[in-house]
Amino acid sequence: MSVPACGAPAVPARMAPRAAFALVVALVITFLAASSAPSPLYAMYREAWGFSALLLTVVFSSYAFALLGALLVFGALSDHLGRRAVILAGLVLEIGAIVLFWRADSVGWLIAARVLQGIATGMATSVLSATLLDLNPARGALFNSLSPMIGMAVGALGASALVQFAPQPMHLVYEVLLVALVLQAILALRLPETVTPRPGAWASMVPRAHVPPAARALVLRLMPLNTAGWALGGFYLSLGPTLARLVTGRATPLAGGLLIATLVLMGAAAMYVVRQRPARRVLRASAALLAVGLAITLLGVHAQQAVLFFGGTVVAGMGFGASFNAAVRSLVPAATPHQRAGLMSSFFVLSYLAFSVPAILAGLAVGGFGLQATTLGYGLVLVALALLAWVGARERA
Repeated sequence: MSVPACGAPAVPARMAPRAAFALVVALVITFLAASSAPSPLYAMYREAWGFSALLLTVVFSSYAFALLGALLVFGALSDHLGRRAVILAGLVLEIGAIVLFWRADSVGWLIAARVLQGIATGMATSVLSATLLDLNPARGALFNSLSPMIGMAVGALGASALVQFAPQPMHLVYEVLLVALVLQAILALRLPETVTPRPGAWASMVPRAHVPPAARALVLRLMPLNTAGWALGGFYLSLGPTLARLVTGRATPLAGGLLIATLVLMGAAAMYVVRQRPARRVLRASAALLAVGLAITLLGVHAQQAVLFFGGTVVAGMGFGASFNAAVRSLVPAATPHQRAGLMSSFFVLSYLAFSVPAILAGLAVGGFGLQATTLGYGLVLVALALLAWVGARERA
């Protein structure tokens, strides 16, 4: 048995690939849970600090824009420095963001926390996605699409339950997340390195899209449907809890958390069901599901019928999840191992633009037209995008 030299730190033994894969999945879930956890708390923040629906969407979107910047700057960094170092850096920043949330006593603190969280999540998103594909390309594609959905559901539903049933929810939510992140950071020290570091780290941080030529046409074809799905998610995570109160007539925080969880859990279930079906066929079917689900949801909003509202969300969530899974599976063969992090970061840039910009526009519209009218107009635009994707998929077939 070898003994470390005197004074030299012992290097922790690396994890087995299966344990490493499980830890990376858990990291994705925790990062996305942390990103959705503030959503059920927004109503409490508004009551405590008194701000408008527009400022609420600005708080929400500050996270998304910071995440976009981080994806553009750090998206390909792990291809050069190695996966483990970038994962650990993202965890340190995320822990800092949770501390800011925990100490927040004004909108300024909230925006600062969301910005730092966006940087941390953006740094982690592409490297965690690439690591899953490195460790197991087949299962990695599935969990790249499945884990974020599960994470958002855990964060929204868990936070809303704590808000409704636990004491001091504006602190307890973040204390739970802080414990989970610190434990995962300790375990992440033992993650195996899956790529060989190579020169060019500084050059890779110049903001630009990292889309290989072979994948560019495919990315463009995926955009209408991907935009519709992510724009729906952005609306639900920002204004969804308020909309749930309007439609159900109940002011319970759990209603908003349940709405978000319904969307993303049905998305996760659909991903699992379609994981081995041909991606092109799934894209066509998911476009139809998203359009039909949105139409039913809008009927529920117009009639203020909770059954239609949640029922439509179930169908739309299935369309969103299935389309995202098929998109990721379509992109995997279009990049070499050293191009994967860059391609996935670019794909997430486009996804999070759809996640944030429409939500800000919706926040602006709520001030002039009201939440119900804004929701109907917003939803009709998404229906049109889904139908456009469905027609395009039929023509390609």
